[in-house]
Amino acid sequence: MNYSKFLYVVAFATVLFTACGNDSSTSANNSNDGDNSSKSSSSSAKSSSSRKKVSSSSNKVTEPVEVTVGSMKDSRDGQKYKTAKIGKQTWMAQNLNYKTANSYCYDDNASNCSKYGRLYTWAAAMDSAGTFSTNGKGCSCGETCSPTYPVRGVCPDGWHLPTETEWESLFTAVGGRSTAGEMLKSTFGWESNGIGTDAFSFSALPAGWRYNYGVYDGEGDDAGFWSSTEGDSENANLMGLDYVDGYAGLYYGIKNYGFSVRCLKD
Repeated sequence: MNYSKFLYVVAFATVLFTACGNDSSTSANNSNDGDNSSKSSSSSAKSSSSRKKVSSSSNKVTEPVEVTVGSMKDSRDGQKYKTAKIGKQTWMAQNLNYKTANSYCYDDNASNCSKYGRLYTWAAAMDSAGTFSTNGKGCSCGETCSPTYPVRGVCPDGWHLPTETEWESLFTAVGGRSTAGEMLKSTFGWESNGIGTDAFSFSALPAGWRYNYGVYDGEGDDAGFWSSTEGDSENANLMGLDYVDGYAGLYYGIKNYGFSVRCLKD
């Protein structure tokens, strides 16, 4: 399996940067939503890795899974999202785009928030400030925590940030890790014909990620989605997809890096 494209951020940050430091934005007003004409350089990003496989999973093929598409509305800002009920789970079929502190538009360009949704640090995804619930309060970079599950986090009321186990359940429902990427990826937007079949209407787009020092990378190539499962004080688990193949996996991502959020219905 080729994992080289979706880089493992821990090794890179340990050498050059403090993983839980240098987060340039601390409030929603600092979220850099405007169109930034000077695109950030990412020349150093390709030489390292931004995800690491956490564990293996069987590729058990299950019985055909019923998919029901629908929609929901976030009462906080009125945004509407497509949804997909895949087996027993109901997922948002678009990335969350709720503006909060320490969330960003790719390349600091507001049009990318409309296209991909926002990129959140893990603390923002977990709602470490306790704005919406106390279940993820205090879960941030440099700290370990014991959240109470399910963690609503930054998700709308009635939805939550999925655990590692819930991501595993999705993989199983769509036929196993080895083909889950192909099943979950959108039919457009991925580089080098790395598109998926979107067989379950999950419609994962290659939104890339944000380093904690403000550089963006991976658009068109990679997608990463936070879980509410902590790895250690600096890392949390995320679900990752890339353009290289049809695999989907769970990886460690540095908490102060920005990745996408997909919410799961309670």
